[in-house]
Amino acid sequence: MGRWPTRDDLGAAASSVSGLLLVSPDGTAAVPLGPDDRTRTARALRAAGVGERDRVVVALAEPAGSLWAAAAAEVAEAGAAVGPRGRMRLHHALTALRATTLVATPTGAMDFLARLHLEFLLDPLDLGLRTIVLTGEIASKRTMGHLAHEFGARVTEVLASPFGGAALAWRAAEQDPLTPLADDLLALASPAEDVLIESGPAELVLTTPGAVLRTGLVALGPDHAPPRTPSGSTYWSGGLWLALPRLEKALARIDGVTGWELAVSRQGDAGHGRADGDVRAREPDRQPHVEGAHRGVRTRAHPPISVAVEIAPKVSETPAPGTVNDLRGHHLGRDRSLIT
Repeated sequence: MGRWPTRDDLGAAASSVSGLLLVSPDGTAAVPLGPDDRTRTARALRAAGVGERDRVVVALAEPAGSLWAAAAAEVAEAGAAVGPRGRMRLHHALTALRATTLVATPTGAMDFLARLHLEFLLDPLDLGLRTIVLTGEIASKRTMGHLAHEFGARVTEVLASPFGGAALAWRAAEQDPLTPLADDLLALASPAEDVLIESGPAELVLTTPGAVLRTGLVALGPDHAPPRTPSGSTYWSGGLWLALPRLEKALARIDGVTGWELAVSRQGDAGHGRADGDVRAREPDRQPHVEGAHRGVRTRAHPPISVAVEIAPKVSETPAPGTVNDLRGHHLGRDRSLIT
């Protein structure tokens, strides 16, 4: 069935693709905007209940934000992309635009809710949201029901393409299977071989003319059961993909680092909406020197994701590959061929 590229492959080929390109924030993937991408995304909004009298605010990172806002403008009275901004600024935007619909990641929506209650002492019902569309990452259990109750809104979940953010499938409730938004677009593939299979555990792939795109999302159940876990060389949270090889390359520049671990947790599981990643590096004997270098590596991405770097208490002289310790239970490992 032609090529089987991954996100890494698409990033490496970025200089040769043409057309209107959707580029991930970290530049690890670049894909042309498909002729049906906006149509499917508009169809997802209609399925969520968005109509011509609604006003939609999209709080997603680019390139997904602009795509969803453009699709919203086709089906609603207005569509605006405000990005994953601070929660008080998001509240101002929703109020100023008289928004009836919010499109956000699950962690973004839960973080917004927590801050409304705990920091701003505002009632979510006062916003008057009728619809919330969750997309861009895996939602924790009971997230949809909790948001629906707190905001008094209909909540749906949309599976979006990890390459450009276009809608692929949707569901109206947590217990529902995914409903594809187009025929012959989604399929299941063996994680270890370039062949299509009938049921999980399998990797979700996009079948396009001449290529089968590996999404890195794993469906553990049959058919089009919602993919619950990502795998491979990217870590997914908050609607953003972190390329693990790029993290590895950055830490390798620090003299003395022999390995690292990315520990990921979601505080939203305890009532808060943030997802945090902590990078713990290992170095053998030059701690003061390495600590100084680490300060230059420490970064902060779009909220609600933060990345910090610290020295591990136990170190080893033997270099070891970086690992992902996903306390959310999502990431299955860097080697997709080992998924069973």
